Amino acid sequence: MRLKSREINNFNEIVDVLERCNVLRIAFRGNEYPYIVPVSFGIKKNGNDIVLYFHGAKEGNKIEQIQKCPNVCIEGDIFYKAEETSYGITTKYESVIGYGIIEKAEDDEIVEGLKAICAHYNYTEYPIEKCKTLPMTAVYKIKINKLSGKRKLP
Repeated sequence: MRLKSREINNFNEIVDVLERCNVLRIAFRGNEYPYIVPVSFGIKKNGNDIVLYFHGAKEGNKIEQIQKCPNVCIEGDIFYKAEETSYGITTKYESVIGYGIIEKAEDDEIVEGLKAICAHYNYTEYPIEKCKTLPMTAVYKIKINKLSGKRKLP
């Protein structure tokens, strides 16, 4: 990181930023070009281990990319504002970048992953087991290997 003064060094602070993000972007190697997709997500923490869950259809480009190469980069950010300074225009933000490996959630972890996603968006009491689209939904988890954060606050 070029500007060390903006680096977030504390793991819990990095996770806090991630927990406040509304969207997670997942970057894949892609075919001719890299492929990035925004997803709704949930977080499961166990000490310094982070697992991110997301869901989607059981087929499509995202699923093809996962099958080709499960190694991904993730990004989440919180944009606060842009402002004019004596140097020009700058932005105030917090962001997280991470690297991990995607695996398909199976059995009980499907519902666990969906509950984590719902909890992230404050739907902790949603009855996932009664959801009519559950049989058509694939749930994936990203086991995070590396996580970094950066911020420039207002």
